Amino acid sequence: MNIPPALADRHVQPFAAQDIRTLLEVQAQLRRDHPFLVWRPFSGPARSWTYGQFLERVRRFAAGLHGRGVRAGDRVLVHLDNCPETIIAWFGCAWMGAVAVTTNAKSSADELAYFAGHSGAIAGITQPKFAQLVAGACRELRWLAITETDNGDDAGPNRPEPGQSFERIDGDPGSLPERPRDPMAPFSVQYTSGTTSRPKGVLWTHANALWGARVNADHQTLRADDVHLVALPLFHTNAQAYSVLATLWAGATAVILPRFSASRFWEISLEHRCTWFSMVPFCSRAIMDQEVPQHHYRLWGSGVCEPPTDAHFRVKTLGWWGMTETITHGTIGSVHLPNASLSMGRAAPEYGIRVSVDGRPAQPGETGDLSILGVRGLSLFAEYLNNPQATADAFDADGYFQTGDRVTVGADGWLYFADRSKDMLKVGGENVAASEIERVILTVPGVLEAAVVARKDRMLDEVPVAFVRAPEVPVAQRAALAKAVEDACRTALADFKRPREVRVVDELPRSTLEKIAKAELRKLIEVEQPQG
Repeated sequence: MNIPPALADRHVQPFAAQDIRTLLEVQAQLRRDHPFLVWRPFSGPARSWTYGQFLERVRRFAAGLHGRGVRAGDRVLVHLDNCPETIIAWFGCAWMGAVAVTTNAKSSADELAYFAGHSGAIAGITQPKFAQLVAGACRELRWLAITETDNGDDAGPNRPEPGQSFERIDGDPGSLPERPRDPMAPFSVQYTSGTTSRPKGVLWTHANALWGARVNADHQTLRADDVHLVALPLFHTNAQAYSVLATLWAGATAVILPRFSASRFWEISLEHRCTWFSMVPFCSRAIMDQEVPQHHYRLWGSGVCEPPTDAHFRVKTLGWWGMTETITHGTIGSVHLPNASLSMGRAAPEYGIRVSVDGRPAQPGETGDLSILGVRGLSLFAEYLNNPQATADAFDADGYFQTGDRVTVGADGWLYFADRSKDMLKVGGENVAASEIERVILTVPGVLEAAVVARKDRMLDEVPVAFVRAPEVPVAQRAALAKAVEDACRTALADFKRPREVRVVDELPRSTLEKIAKAELRKLIEVEQPQG
């Protein structure tokens, strides 16, 4: 991995001579006995780590990695549901200079094999219920460590052998070799779906992590007395940067849940006097019918500012927009002033934001392509891992990162999300590339072409629907073909990526240059959608 020289040679670097160790050490000195992490499993006892205790565990974990042969620059696959071990492994890798590759816990064997192989991971960390899957899919790993529980639940006979236990990754911090505090050193990798056939590995530097910590905390006005409830997946930017890193910068407390639970949301929020939560539409819909207690929340964060539901929940929602590649929010609402309801805020002052229509600035009322200007390795990701062409293609001639999202410019200056790149779906908060699903479908005998589009869903926002062109297959055999497509997707894809419906057709609508007219397929589905 080569950081562009222009970044390595910057004369003014906000985090010069610092890396994530600096922030962990400073907070442990300032707030040694203040709780940083509170683990609230749904079964089993709760646990907590003060800033001082967390620092010690991270340092010992880093030493344990080194004792197992992991060296600076090596990549370690972290395949876990939400649990404290996820955060210890993430920071522990970074402490010793290794790079945590955090993967979606819903990934299939095919996806895991790709993540491990593409990243060159040398070791893995997982939990009992995934151990067999990871071991079978990622055969090049030198070793695999396994947590004692399945994010709090008793693993029973699947409990790891003593030699494989995550707790055995422990050592004397004094055994770690000296390493310079280089903000441009690689920090972590997340795989994010794109419009290519395979996900891209988004590489963050230590400067990216520190940037995300500071800017997210500032945008959210986090304070040391805040308690941030973290229920979104810890493999993803939202929980990693918007929640955990921001909490660390503010010296606040993060309450970690195994996953979002509508039935437990208010109980746990009251139990820990939570003041902040990153809310996605699925979560708000799931608790909409519940009685709202006298809670302690002062703010929620979401994709839109101040939706009408704020009155129901008696909380102000701060709207934002961001991506894995931006680490933090490229647009943001105001905590202190009123925001335009359902907007994504305004351009964040830390970035340059451009909304373009055919190369010119979008006028009020127009919808255009959103791009963002920042500094690679600092306010924007460093690169797509092992994919220099994709990295180069992601930026325009002026150095703006092309997001693939479309935004409407309001007459009042507020920005409104219009749609995303047409081949991207948002399934229950998860980004899904249609091309990933299509690649699997095309392996099924009898399929000539495949087109996957989104269908609106009340709970999940969108779900995939697959159109399959197979004119050679008799009508009587098309149900069997549809089942074969479903079986292939079940084998190769995570469950949220699998089509909810497969339609076998003779022909697909065409647009210019004989491309499949997905807009027509979307219109067809929209017309068929039930009303109300």
